[in-house]
Formats: sequence, structure tokens, C-alpha cells
Amino acid sequence: MYPKDLKYDREHEWVRAEGDVATIGISFFAQDQLGEVVYVDLPSAGDSVTAGVSFGEVESVKSVSELFSPVTGEIVEVNDALSDSPETVNEDCYGEGWMIKVRLSDTSQVDGLMDADGYQEFLAEEA
Repeated sequence: MYPKDLKYDREHEWVRAEGDVATIGISFFAQDQLGEVVYVDLPSAGDSVTAGVSFGEVESVKSVSELFSPVTGEIVEVNDALSDSPETVNEDCYGEGWMIKVRLSDTSQVDGLMDADGYQEFLAEEA
């Protein structure tokens, strides 16, 4: 449920860092809590994101939740396919359901995020 090659934050986003580019999405826990995702509002390529600051929203049949960036940098790609198929977030949150790709302003910021084991411990503490 929580791939070991990813990093996670307390807002339930995941990060897959490859060099100075980080792919960001929401965790299995987050999509499960949301229920059926019906709309995703994402920024545009070229926009900046700041760690801990909202960059968009996910709307489900249950609620609307803000998306918070776990890293700081410039958006280099947005998953536009989610506009037509927001349910992909539920079906494949770690694959085709990714949200944005960010060129990191500082690659070391990923080191401050939780690994899969740490994230699962965090979830257990929050329960």
C-alpha cells in the first residue's frame, strides 16, 4: 500500500524524487479517506510551489480537500489527464494518478520527509 521508494508528508502527499525533479501525488490513505474522486484542480506548469502551502484541490463525493506541496520548486509538468479522468487518483494513486512534477529548488528537502515505514507509524499514531 505504501511503496518503499517514495517519501511521504504529514498532509498525505507522496514524493518520488528523480534527480532534481519530484513527482507528487496523494497516498493510498488520502484517496481512501476521500472516497470517489470526481474533480482535481491543479496549477499550471511554470507555477511555483512552496513546501507546506496549498497548490490545488481534490473533490470527492464526500468532501473537498486541499493539496499541500511537500517540496519547494517550479512545476515542470501537470497531469492533465486527471481533468478528464479524476477517478485515476483512486485507481492508481502511485502511478497514473500522479498530480504534478516539480523541479526542486533544493534536492535535500526530500530527505526531511518520512519513508514508508515512518509514514505508516504516523498513520497508526493518528488513528
